[in-house]
Amino acid sequence: MDNITLIGMPGSGKSTVGVVLAKTLGMDFVDTDLMIQKREGKLLQRILDEQGIKRFLEIEEEVIRNLSCRGCIVAPGGSAVCREEAARHLKRLGRVVYIRLPLPDLALRIHNIKTRGIAAEPGQTLESIYELRCPLYEKYADITVDAEGKTVEQLVTEIVSKLKTP
Repeated sequence: MDNITLIGMPGSGKSTVGVVLAKTLGMDFVDTDLMIQKREGKLLQRILDEQGIKRFLEIEEEVIRNLSCRGCIVAPGGSAVCREEAARHLKRLGRVVYIRLPLPDLALRIHNIKTRGIAAEPGQTLESIYELRCPLYEKYADITVDAEGKTVEQLVTEIVSKLKTP
C-alpha cells in the first residue's frame, strides 16, 4: 500500500490518529515534526524562536521533500501545506487525508500557541492561521474527515472506510 498522509491544523489529531491508523493497517508511522527536531537537534519552538518562521518553513520543506518511504502513515506539521513543493511531494507519496476540526474545538485543545512550535508570524492568532490554512488543506486533500465530536477510533474507522472507496 502507498503512503497515507494526514494533514490538518495543529491540535487536529494527526499524530494521535496516525499512530492508531498505522497499527490498524499494519503500516509504519512517520512524524515529520520529529524528523525536523532530530535533524536540527532542537525543539520546534526553539527553531522558530532562533531562526524565524521563514527559515522554519524552509527546513520543513526540505525535510518533507527528502521524505522517501512506502507503506507509511505520514503526519506532517500543520504548516506543511504552506509550501507548495512540500504539499505536492506529500501528494506524490500517496493519498492525503485532511482531518478537519472546527476552530472552537481547536481553541479548546491548543492553549500554548506561543510555545508549542506552531509556525506563526508574530501577532498571528489561531483564528488567522486557521483562515489561512484551511483552503490549503482542502486544496491538497484527497479525502476529508470531520473530527468534531469523534473519538480517535471513530476517525480511524472512517478513514479506513473512505480509503477503500475508489
